[in-house]
Amino acid sequence: MKTGVVAVIGLGLVFAISVAAAPRSLYDAGQNKEGSGDQKKVRPFQNGAGPIVGNVEPGQDESPLKRGPLPGSDEEKRILNVLDEMDRNERRGMMNVPKEDGRLLRVLAESIGAQQVVEVGTSNGYSTIWLCLALRSTGGKVTTFEYDAHRAGLARQNFKRAGVEGLVTLVEGDAHVEVTKLTEPIDLVFLDADKPGYLDYLNKLLPLVRPGGLIVAHNMVSPAPDPAFVEAITTNPGLETIFLNMDAAGVGVSLKKR
Repeated sequence: MKTGVVAVIGLGLVFAISVAAAPRSLYDAGQNKEGSGDQKKVRPFQNGAGPIVGNVEPGQDESPLKRGPLPGSDEEKRILNVLDEMDRNERRGMMNVPKEDGRLLRVLAESIGAQQVVEVGTSNGYSTIWLCLALRSTGGKVTTFEYDAHRAGLARQNFKRAGVEGLVTLVEGDAHVEVTKLTEPIDLVFLDADKPGYLDYLNKLLPLVRPGGLIVAHNMVSPAPDPAFVEAITTNPGLETIFLNMDAAGVGVSLKKR
């Protein structure tokens, strides 16, 4: 008799533990009573950051951490549409920055109120247009350098399509030579050209960067950066350098201290 009682109690405990441990979504399915309205579904964020509750359709991007930029005006919408089209159709062979790095450029330039931006490595103008999203608000301009004439031609077409051509001065030629012609103070430098040349660009442009300005360098992970450049931006006591988006191509952001 005692054995039977113990068995019944044991089975009861197993059932209770099983119910308590069941995911909420398993027994929410049975709660759709008459008059209760649409049933809420509980699913995890795609990146595992936590649950999101709501009426989520299959295949829908469920994480707010992955949402794209939202246009605040028709002008901004036009620019973002061009960037989306470039991302879909022009990325191959252009060595463009990832979209998240483009968004970072916009945030950095706009947050410091950039007036003069210098970009080394235009390609087809993808990252330049992200910078222009900021400059249209700050009233600034960007001077961008490109060695390849074909890519420079594509960039000019894209600037016109996006309506930002008035914000851009595109210089064709060897940037190692052409940047020495700059004389005005610079708020932000973006390096995305020949990787062994980063140190030379830094040495030539850093004296023009204003105190509180930024030197942003792409490809701090892949392709491998020049160790001499990394050494220069991490050992100079006049700079404060951090590295971002290192799970992808990697971005170095160096503040020129005031």
